[in-house]
Amino acid sequence: MKFKIQAKGHKNVLSEHKSTFEITKDNELSLSGDCIIGVAMDKTMNDFPTNIKEKIMDENTKITVKLTTESSKDCIVGYGHPDLSLDHPTDIVCRKSTFVCSRTLMIKSDKASCDLNKDLINDLKEGKALDFEIIID
Repeated sequence: MKFKIQAKGHKNVLSEHKSTFEITKDNELSLSGDCIIGVAMDKTMNDFPTNIKEKIMDENTKITVKLTTESSKDCIVGYGHPDLSLDHPTDIVCRKSTFVCSRTLMIKSDKASCDLNKDLINDLKEGKALDFEIIID
């Protein structure tokens, strides 16, 4: 199963956070949002099909997020959890920790924003398009 979201970078993308990365529906990004890598996303978790939500809400489900820009890409792997509500209207967060809230897409992620491919981050700092593809095994 796959679900694709379109977002874009922003001049204030820092990609310095050590435990999360995030995309948001918001159009602007302050310098305090050091985990945010994409803005102006075209879909939210409320747009996820029911079958994808059901799989994500299983702690045995492996989730891969594939990030792609004009000249780079990266893949991040994490896991679902039964306590994920998957209903936040503006944000999607991937976490290295096991913390869950309405913004959380996956936990036990193998990368945070500081670990992402630097060429991908440079594209995002230039405001280039970001494909955020969720792949459920």
